[in-house]
Amino acid sequence: MANSAKGLTLLPDNSRTWLTEMLPGFMLCLVVGMAATFVSDHYGGPTILYALLMGMALNYLSQEGRCVAGIQFSAKSVLRIGIALLGARITFEQLLGLGITPIAIVLVGVPATIMFGVFCGRWLGLSRSQSVLSGASVGICGASAALAVSAVLPEDKDSECNLIFTVIGVTALSTVAMILYPLIVTGVGLNEAESGIFLGATIHDVAQVVGAGYMISDDVGDVATFTKLLRVACLVPVVVVITLLFTRQGQAQAGNSSLPLPMFLVAFIVIVAINSTGVVPAPILESMTELSRWCLIVAMVGLGMKASFKELSTMGWKPVMLLVSETLFLALLVMVWLFIAR
Repeated sequence: MANSAKGLTLLPDNSRTWLTEMLPGFMLCLVVGMAATFVSDHYGGPTILYALLMGMALNYLSQEGRCVAGIQFSAKSVLRIGIALLGARITFEQLLGLGITPIAIVLVGVPATIMFGVFCGRWLGLSRSQSVLSGASVGICGASAALAVSAVLPEDKDSECNLIFTVIGVTALSTVAMILYPLIVTGVGLNEAESGIFLGATIHDVAQVVGAGYMISDDVGDVATFTKLLRVACLVPVVVVITLLFTRQGQAQAGNSSLPLPMFLVAFIVIVAINSTGVVPAPILESMTELSRWCLIVAMVGLGMKASFKELSTMGWKPVMLLVSETLFLALLVMVWLFIAR
């Protein structure tokens, strides 16, 4: 402790003040994230969801006290760092090795699901931001996509509540799909390649795709994982388009003409490009991937602490209907495509 205190005194006043404000809340989120990881490792289940629920149980800490600033930092800045580091999991070679069919399905399925979400959300009377957030999380990669897209959507009083609800809903649906979809592809007679494409193109979260694919066979698991990586890669263009659309909408109201690109998104693209060159040693890539995972876990704890079950209970049945409709739409679209392509 003495050495730590001495180290802090060597920092500039501004940095020392910033650390003093941020450290308590950040360390709290980290400790809760470690607890969520322990529960997940020993008892199963998605770590992200445990982190979110544990954070929500400590909602009162985000209202006042020493932890407020650090919780806010974890929910926003740490989140963006985690999203940028996701680029260490993707290379251009992986994407090109998928072949034409999964690429075509993903390139059609992702925007179609988002557009379906927008129209369905409008019919249900939900906000445009919530519809886009829901469609992107279902169409791309579940909770990770929800976190990335929420970072560029306009903020309002319902933004955090919408994000929490979407993460919980899409994670639950992904877990259900992991159990049901292997039974469905077997029942309808899809071959291994088709089964892998279907699982990778429809299940929301990466972990559940891997679980469902390798539950059938190693070959199905490989195809499902690569197809899922292609969906994850769609996160970049989708976030860029969403950024430009909503920024342009805001500029029309504010009279501004610049189109800023989020720095975390630029960092994501740069990391993917560097990773694709093959010059980065495997241990460093593994460390970046692990750091990304922990950043997202800490961010989810922070987001959970800023929400409450009472707030979520006021959202009603419409957001649930939206998520379920988008999930069924994507599954039906991919299944029909595979049968037509035979």
